[in-house]
Amino acid sequence: MAELRITIGGREFDVACQEGEERYLTAAAAMLDTEAQSLSQQLGRIPEARMLLMAGLMLADKAAGAEDNVRQLRARVEELETQLAAARANPVKVEVPVLPAGVTETLAEIAARAEAMADRVEEAAAS
Repeated sequence: MAELRITIGGREFDVACQEGEERYLTAAAAMLDTEAQSLSQQLGRIPEARMLLMAGLMLADKAAGAEDNVRQLRARVEELETQLAAARANPVKVEVPVLPAGVTETLAEIAARAEAMADRVEEAAAS
């Protein structure tokens, strides 16, 4: 077991945790300390047990809000996945108009004329 000294609300505590879990405990203690500091600033010095209880409740409230957000986001993801599956099952058909055969021939003729004119301009410029 690893032994750590953490500070919460200006008070130090010695705690133990499993080897390798130190950084998680330190991060959790920092979150609790942030809430405890906020309480200390608002209420002044309060008994240790009350400070820890209130800081824990504040964190629990934040966690409950985060869980609600996660639930809403999961519901939205499911809704979007359902819409995507429906769209894949029933693809929208788009009709692309086909150019009449005469148009392509006309465009080819215009391109040939443009090339011929470009050749004449180049010859005139070279002379």
